[in-house]
Amino acid sequence: MKKILFLISALFSLAFLPADSDFPRASHNPWELIIYRPENKTDFNYVRCYVKIEDENGNDVSKSKVKATYEWTTIPNVVNNYKNLLYLDGGMAMHLNLRPGKYRFSVYTPVDKQAGFECTKSIAGKFQWESNIFEYDTENPTKVIFVTPVMDDNGFFKGEWWIDWKAPRFFKWSEMKIK
Repeated sequence: MKKILFLISALFSLAFLPADSDFPRASHNPWELIIYRPENKTDFNYVRCYVKIEDENGNDVSKSKVKATYEWTTIPNVVNNYKNLLYLDGGMAMHLNLRPGKYRFSVYTPVDKQAGFECTKSIAGKFQWESNIFEYDTENPTKVIFVTPVMDDNGFFKGEWWIDWKAPRFFKWSEMKIK
């Protein structure tokens, strides 16, 4: 009973706080970019895509000039640190702290990381799955980019990834990019 009275009194007292009180304002880190891979159907969420980041001189800076953390969209308040390689599973958001400058982003899935998934059996041949190259400038107002798998006209995964500043169409899961 005491807990209920305390809760009611706390909520009642919040109603009388001035609107311009000094609550901390939520703001975005201007040097942070979020790379989001929405959830997909079936076991495709478990097919990892590895992130490669190059600076404007073509140097791989995936491990040297960026600091990255990730979180699962189902538990967004738990931040995790990467141990080795930067990767995304379905339903993950990567937070990159970048130094000012221009970067080129791409994702790939090596041949040895493709086996054992039902959704990858329809792909003919063994090859490394690659994405388009997304060029990004930290002065750009875009702060979130999306990674989605690419499918053919029949709805089968083609062994490609697509990086874009536009969100994919969503229903219960995100739809693959048709190419």
